[in-house]
Amino acid sequence: MARYEINGGNRLEGTVTISGAKNAAVAILPAALLVEGKCRVENVPDISDVRILLDILSDLGAQVEVEPDGVVVLDCTNIRSTHPNPELVRQMRASYYLMGALLSRFHKANVALPGGCNFASRPIDQHIKGFVALGADVEETEDYVNLTPGPYGLQGNRVSLDVVSVGATMNIIMAACLLPGQTVIENAAKEPHIVDLANFLNTMGAHISGAGTDTVKIRGVEKLVGGTYAIIPDQIEAGTYMAAVAAAGGNVLVQNVIPKHMDCITSKLQEMGARIINYDDSIRIISEGKLKHTTVKTRPYPGFPTDMQAQICVCMTVAQGISRLTESVYETRFFGYCTELASMGADILINGKTAIVSGRGDLTGADVRAHDLRAGAALVIAGLVAKGITRIDNIHFIERGYERMIEKLTSLGVDIKVIEE
Repeated sequence: MARYEINGGNRLEGTVTISGAKNAAVAILPAALLVEGKCRVENVPDISDVRILLDILSDLGAQVEVEPDGVVVLDCTNIRSTHPNPELVRQMRASYYLMGALLSRFHKANVALPGGCNFASRPIDQHIKGFVALGADVEETEDYVNLTPGPYGLQGNRVSLDVVSVGATMNIIMAACLLPGQTVIENAAKEPHIVDLANFLNTMGAHISGAGTDTVKIRGVEKLVGGTYAIIPDQIEAGTYMAAVAAAGGNVLVQNVIPKHMDCITSKLQEMGARIINYDDSIRIISEGKLKHTTVKTRPYPGFPTDMQAQICVCMTVAQGISRLTESVYETRFFGYCTELASMGADILINGKTAIVSGRGDLTGADVRAHDLRAGAALVIAGLVAKGITRIDNIHFIERGYERMIEKLTSLGVDIKVIEE
């Protein structure tokens, strides 16, 4: 059992390099199942979710080579099973992407229901709706989803999502790649990692257009072949470090980012008083003095991301005045981490989908525990700000999505270490 121990109160100074996007990597790696040939994927983050996915692919028969500097070479030509290891699948949320990839290439899949962070009810009904529209018969139990061709076979079709869903958009894109005809996804999500998945698949020979808009078109091809592709930088990791600087104070150059992807985050941090300077592939954030209160409502991209909700909440706890934070994607996401922040002295009142945060200017170190990935990152930021020692349990959640966090924070002057018990 391990925990983080943080001695707070230090400003952050220096340079931090952002890793490849977790949310892109966990879709692109399963998408390699569609490819007959070698995929060389660069800028792959070394996080536990990625390691689990590579174990799943290897168990299915893929040849997996992990090279230095974030390079993974995959050859899924000789996959021998369409039934991924249930124990591995249940360890992460994004394992549901195996459904679309296996269905498209092998016309069948038997995949356990995913696990991962349990901060809200996250049904996969929109994924299932897409598979059915493409002609699949779906057998769904409490434990697994079994996909087979329906009486008329699998083919492209029009899919109109009832709600904007990142996961469903990506899963349907994968499922449609190798099916005859054209698939049109309406009310599609627009996140950068959806564009990244489409660019990866197009590099391998797919015909996908409209990714990043609310209408995505996929014209099925007979086969995808190998190639080389580099994953985009992680928007949420970058935002997390920027929120840390804003809350704790300092001057940090955040390297390997796409500033355009960060607009929804940087605009709020600027509003709170941080100074932001955009360069071609980096952002400098400077935070001096007290932050100001603000109002944030999470929305699908290009709005403020739900995955940054907990981190911006910590900034609000040390800001002057009363801030309001409304969650429009996963309304139960407040519960858990807000209780932990309260034990550190935060004043947060939850009223339905809105948290009212009264900034007190400081926090006090305490023993807390991460309830999910982003909540864990928020507690790390709180530990940086707090007076005294903060100890964080359940750090396995944090390590699902942040590569070398201890090393990166230490390089910025943070007093943080892992305690093994």
